Amino acid sequence: MENSAAGAGFGLVFFVIMLVIYIFGCYVMKRICEKAGGQPGILIWIPILQIIPILKAAGMSLWWIIGLLIPIVNIVGTILLWVNLHKKMGKNPWLTILCFIPFVNIIYILYLAFSK
Repeated sequence: MENSAAGAGFGLVFFVIMLVIYIFGCYVMKRICEKAGGQPGILIWIPILQIIPILKAAGMSLWWIIGLLIPIVNIVGTILLWVNLHKKMGKNPWLTILCFIPFVNIIYILYLAFSK
């Protein structure tokens, strides 16, 4: 009996933590879209569909949604996405490299979202 209550409590805490992380991540992408000149709207908060305002903010075709599902093409598409977002935000496109370095990318993306 105690184990199921403890497990349910842990599950609830885990769910709440993951929900907070998801909402914060959506907010970060919303800020990046706005800084790139896009209008994220409600789609930025919906899983999977949030790629639509990001692609629009980067000035890329929505056909890239299909491209992002194809191996190898998705790598090229992701690089182009970040390069275009950097250009739209007035940043050096070479800084895209920082988006692909583990742990550095988290700090850098937060910097992009919250810097002037």
